[in-house]
Amino acid sequence: MNKTLLAATLITLTILAITATAYILQQGTTQNNTTQSQYTYEIINTYPHDPTAFTEGLVIQDGTLYEGTGLYGESRLQKTQLETGNITQTIALPNQYFGEGITIINNKITQLTWLEHIGFVYEKTSFQTLKNFTYPGEGWGITNDGQRLIMSNGTAMLTFLDPQTLQPTGTIQVHDSTGPVPLLNELEYIKGDVYANIFGEKRIAIININTGQVKAWVNLNGLQDPNESNPDNVLNGIAYDPNGDRLFVTGKRWTQLFEIKLIPS
Repeated sequence: MNKTLLAATLITLTILAITATAYILQQGTTQNNTTQSQYTYEIINTYPHDPTAFTEGLVIQDGTLYEGTGLYGESRLQKTQLETGNITQTIALPNQYFGEGITIINNKITQLTWLEHIGFVYEKTSFQTLKNFTYPGEGWGITNDGQRLIMSNGTAMLTFLDPQTLQPTGTIQVHDSTGPVPLLNELEYIKGDVYANIFGEKRIAIININTGQVKAWVNLNGLQDPNESNPDNVLNGIAYDPNGDRLFVTGKRWTQLFEIKLIPS
């Protein structure tokens, strides 16, 4: 092969390599910027909800609803019969604490507070306070994946905590195709993803907990409650029952708890 032909061949191969690289990068960028899946909902059942409960955390386990509520002087942890809405057990937080999210792991309930940097751990059956712990920043929502506690603080960041030591083990930023997603509030771990209320909005982000990417948005516009006339009584509260694959949502001081089914839109 003469030098002229060799040079031409090398130039051709270089152009092909550059073109292929540009194509791959373009495909990756396109994939990253793909619009998230969209869901609406269908109401399956409606249950009574405590209209005095300023809902900050919601969990269902073995057919029983556990709820953490907020407001100074009104914050509490309570257990409720799903079908009737009857409160069967409750414990009040001291008046200086504004209760926030709750989660259940290893037969213990963990409850956050908003501005006080204090969390409480209770024995699940008796509601006996076992210990408290501290954390930096605000406390909003909390859930768990069976191995880690996952906590929101009102920003776009989620923090992982060791359930034994209650110390942070890492963070992840939640984002969609437009950038970071702030105001992450009440959380629920469902089938490998984290569902998060966006404070003040009627939508839920479905988050890939390994990457922070929002996989889908759930639009809950049209879901109404009589107590929404008070602007403070926003949508907040997600609970998932793996027995029957049931998803529940409610809001602060709402009179109703809705069992919904997600519908692709």
